[in-house]
Amino acid sequence: MNRVKELFGIKYPIIQGGMLWCSGWRLASAVSNAGGLGLIGSASMYPDVLDEHITKCKKATDKPFGVNMALLYPKIEEHIDVIIKQEVKIVFTSAGNPAKYTSVLKEKGIKVVHVVPNLRFAEKAVNVGVDAIVVEGFEAGGHNGKDEITTICLIPLVKKEINIPIIAAGGIGSGEAILAAFALGAEGVQIGSRFAASKESSAHINFKKAIVNAVENDTILTLKELAPVRLLKNPFYTKIFDAYKKGATPEELKILLGRGRAKKGIFEGDLIEGELEIGQVSAQINEIKSVQEIMEELTEGFKRVKNNLNNFDF
Repeated sequence: MNRVKELFGIKYPIIQGGMLWCSGWRLASAVSNAGGLGLIGSASMYPDVLDEHITKCKKATDKPFGVNMALLYPKIEEHIDVIIKQEVKIVFTSAGNPAKYTSVLKEKGIKVVHVVPNLRFAEKAVNVGVDAIVVEGFEAGGHNGKDEITTICLIPLVKKEINIPIIAAGGIGSGEAILAAFALGAEGVQIGSRFAASKESSAHINFKKAIVNAVENDTILTLKELAPVRLLKNPFYTKIFDAYKKGATPEELKILLGRGRAKKGIFEGDLIEGELEIGQVSAQINEIKSVQEIMEELTEGFKRVKNNLNNFDF
């Protein structure tokens, strides 16, 4: 029995990350059609745009899909209104306190999952009644926890203390990594970076190529004074690095960051001045593939490695 598959009614316990500027209806519906759970990333969308993406996703798949909702989004209540109106059945929440909105969503029959970077936040999420949690190590791309706890350390810490299903995230982009997460106590995985470089991702081709070209030390967690984020190194990151060397204050860093940096980099393809949010696992991604190809690679890799474990002696 796999509680994540049962909770969402999906074939494989693989959830696609609701990534800023990558996770539109095309990506979400493709993942759902391939047997996983696709998520529309609402944090980059105005409420009317989110409404449009949900409508298109419904037309593109008859399988379960959900919406990833950043709780710090300024129009969050309008997003919730759209989600309820559209009768979305699954919501993943992140970047904020789940206490205020979990009960509102669950009263409408919506399954709620919250993303956490440590055990303390996991326990708080359980206490407000979420159905599952995503435990995300700091290997993950985009906005992250300040504690720099790795996925391999975080999963067993959380598993020991809570009983609801655990979905592992951060540094997972292969069947081998999925099996490792399961061995540590997860019942599902959430994968972002690998799907960011898919053909169906709404990210710009320049960004996808940058992911494919990344090597092992090309990402870094930075801007902890504002909101920790893992970025691909580029000329904009060099400006951040130089600002730190000069002792920049949080306010000066905020001015440097400005507005729309992630859109500029990820969606518009500006590799010079854009903010390129991606995970450490980008170093393992060598090709832009379709979602179907990625899902087959993940599931077949999982089965192959699981079967080969019998050949290991300990």
